[in-house]
Amino acid sequence: MANNIRNIAIIAHVDHGKTTLVDKIIHASKIFDAHQQFDDLILDDNPLERERGITIVSKNVSVRYNGTKINIIDTPGHADFGGEVERVLKLADGVLLLVDAFEGAMPQTRFVLGKAIALGLKPIVVVNKVDKENCRPDEVHEQVFDLMFNLGASEDQLDFVTLYGSSKQGWMSTDWKVKTDNLIPLLDAVISSIPPAPTLEGTPQMQITSLDYSSFVGRIAIGRVHRGTLKEGSNMSLMKADGSIKKVKIRELHVFEGLGRVKVDEVSSGEICAVSGIEGFDIGDTLADADNPEQLERISIDEPTMNMLFTINNSPFFGKEGKFVTSRHLRDRLFKETEKNLALRVESTDKEDTFLVFGRGILHLSVLIETMRREGYELQVGQPQVLFKEDDNGKRTEPIELLVVDVPEESAGKVIELVSMRKGEMTIMEPKGDLQHLEFTIPSRGLIGLRNNVLTATGGEAIMNHRFVDYEEHKGPIPGRIAGSLISLETGPGTAYTIDKLQDRGSFFVDPGEEVYGGQVIGEHTRPNDLTVNIQKGKKLTNMRASGTDDNAKIVPKRQFSLEEAMEYIQKDEYLEVTPKSIRMRKILLDENERLRYAKTAE
Repeated sequence: MANNIRNIAIIAHVDHGKTTLVDKIIHASKIFDAHQQFDDLILDDNPLERERGITIVSKNVSVRYNGTKINIIDTPGHADFGGEVERVLKLADGVLLLVDAFEGAMPQTRFVLGKAIALGLKPIVVVNKVDKENCRPDEVHEQVFDLMFNLGASEDQLDFVTLYGSSKQGWMSTDWKVKTDNLIPLLDAVISSIPPAPTLEGTPQMQITSLDYSSFVGRIAIGRVHRGTLKEGSNMSLMKADGSIKKVKIRELHVFEGLGRVKVDEVSSGEICAVSGIEGFDIGDTLADADNPEQLERISIDEPTMNMLFTINNSPFFGKEGKFVTSRHLRDRLFKETEKNLALRVESTDKEDTFLVFGRGILHLSVLIETMRREGYELQVGQPQVLFKEDDNGKRTEPIELLVVDVPEESAGKVIELVSMRKGEMTIMEPKGDLQHLEFTIPSRGLIGLRNNVLTATGGEAIMNHRFVDYEEHKGPIPGRIAGSLISLETGPGTAYTIDKLQDRGSFFVDPGEEVYGGQVIGEHTRPNDLTVNIQKGKKLTNMRASGTDDNAKIVPKRQFSLEEAMEYIQKDEYLEVTPKSIRMRKILLDENERLRYAKTAE
């Protein structure tokens, strides 16, 4: 049976159509019963994934074609979730590299493909979206070949099959000018060019690459059987990171079948399975023979590049919206997250209610914060900080990223100016269709808050992507936000009268009637310094009749921030307060006199 299995991972840049292609393969394989109805993006079952249109957690699904079982792993495309990709590639023997026929190979494509080639996986290239205008499939095919060559692919890997098609329309073909009406050429290519999962005889070995949770059986270990056969009810050794060995027993075994799982008595090498009944395991541990345990090489995950301070919500409005507000809740939730989110690290600080959380980038951390607020947590986070290192010569180094911006030609100058101000250096500038394609190397610090400025300067027409490259020498100070904050003096609802009178001092983040508290950041000042204002004052009323000189208040709508924008916006002396229904910015020290005292001592 094991020889009749193909394990493939689908890798691509964000929005190039991975999950859509998996949808079509699932539909083409007739997994569903006739009465079952499913929406699009079947595998993106997490509400956050559906809203943002991105895959955050990798998923497994299997289809059967011509007597062969194909295990498909849908992976995230964003570099912030690279930890997910690095571990699931261990399950695969080959990869489907999906590339947009217009955009070509993008930064994250290179990032994930580099990992796959280093593991020796056989690629199949799918040039997707050939139904789009301005597409250039032949150029993209050459570009992918050059990319693989530059990444050090072997002769066998460079001899890849290329298919063209549209996953949205559900067709694939070996020639992009010849449109078919199904995905058969793709499934044929998988069976003919991806090597079958190897069958290795000997004592059983399985590396745990992912985990699931069930309220009935607890934590479930998922991985690929590397060697031998796993049997239900057998005793095994669990080999941990610290070298310790723990005796465990397999209670149940499941293999992936269609969109679900099927219980089996035994699983032989090459198959991906789920094991329940094991306690105390971590991702990367090896499940081995009870008598002669042998450990598999642990999964190596790239280091985090950014950290943020997480603390309990102690604002005047705490506990109004959330269920989980104590430091114990926060601690338990953060440490629970590290069990399945490999690229995340949590460290306790000298304060009981404050934790340092290390991640891959703003998106990686914001998905955690958004998930927690939806679960009913209230918390506060500080300004994201980039992690610096010292090299062998004692010099300070910082993470450098490759930034790619596609922008209309008339806006290219503004983008170059904005990136250069943040110590970015342009390496490539070339036309790409009707857009200008710009590439820069830029410190990770320079990316914080940059997206907002670029989108404002280009009227929302810029497409930005970035990926971590390496640590290089520190580039010196980078100017942060130029404008100061407008801070509320009192607690209570703001009045339209006062907000109207203060509009020349800056733009507001709150509407009239909205409850605010003293020390909350309620707007952006037009000048670099912070300004404390009282927006609760009402108009002085007299019993004299006004002679019609009062104008109605004309108030500009408040500025709305997404979670990521707010995380990038706050300054060092500010917190972002996140509750299930609200996102507020505030000063760490709410009292104005305390802030002034602190500023004097800091000088």
